[in-house]
Amino acid sequence: MSRTRANHVPIELERFLPYRLSLLSNRVSQAIARDYERRFDLSVTEWRILAVLARFDALSAREVAERTAMDKVAVSRALMRLVGRGLVSRRWHGGDKRRSVLRLSARGWRVHDAVAPLALQHERDLLTRLSVAERAALARILDKLGAGTFPPSERVALRPRSPCAPR
Repeated sequence: MSRTRANHVPIELERFLPYRLSLLSNRVSQAIARDYERRFDLSVTEWRILAVLARFDALSAREVAERTAMDKVAVSRALMRLVGRGLVSRRWHGGDKRRSVLRLSARGWRVHDAVAPLALQHERDLLTRLSVAERAALARILDKLGAGTFPPSERVALRPRSPCAPR
């Protein structure tokens, strides 16, 4: 017996919060990515890794994947490319080849320092659509929603500067 659409209740994706957040995140990331892909030959994944390593020094690949909420395989591939390009250095933790310690190289810092202002400008441009009160409310809402979805160690890491806080 074949089922018809009438037998199902599809999710209204245009009203489904996770879908809307994902679309917004992807569109914002793609807009920023156009700049740094063209100028620095970096993918979105590679830029996120550089940004995380700039913010949190000496992470393992697993920790990078956790902090970026990205697939471990995608992170591993991007890290191989970043290490190969000399943007990230990899050392072995106490000689244990199962755990690497990743850091930005001097070249990685130069690329980060060139891309970060572009990313921050895109953020400012996006947030100009909101009033100061709306930015503060958005920051509170994101913190509240995130509090239930991030492990405690990451919640602390996200608190120093909310991207929506008035400047």
